[in-house]
Amino acid sequence: MPRSKTKLTHGNIFADIGTPNAEEHALKADVAIKIGMLIESKKISQTQAAKLTGISQPDLSRLLRGHFEGFSMDRLFQAILLLGSDVEITLKRPVGNRQGRVRVLSESFT
Repeated sequence: MPRSKTKLTHGNIFADIGTPNAEEHALKADVAIKIGMLIESKKISQTQAAKLTGISQPDLSRLLRGHFEGFSMDRLFQAILLLGSDVEITLKRPVGNRQGRVRVLSESFT
């Protein structure tokens, strides 16, 4: 069976495949990656991270595998805080005439 090819045009895979609320999905994916990086940098297990964050281990596992339905941004930010990292939100004007975007930046966790 031939694979269909999706042309990436938005810089956001969720927008490219037509996911509703694509910006929110991309942001949650970025934050979930950062949570995984924090867990790895702390050299703790998912069970230990679950205890720290108050997220059940099965839910944490699903989150880290990209299934973030049911997780609010507030809950994801709270997990980052409980893992001992800061969350900083900066608002600024977009460059040129483009629509605004949301990005997750982080310092090295090593």
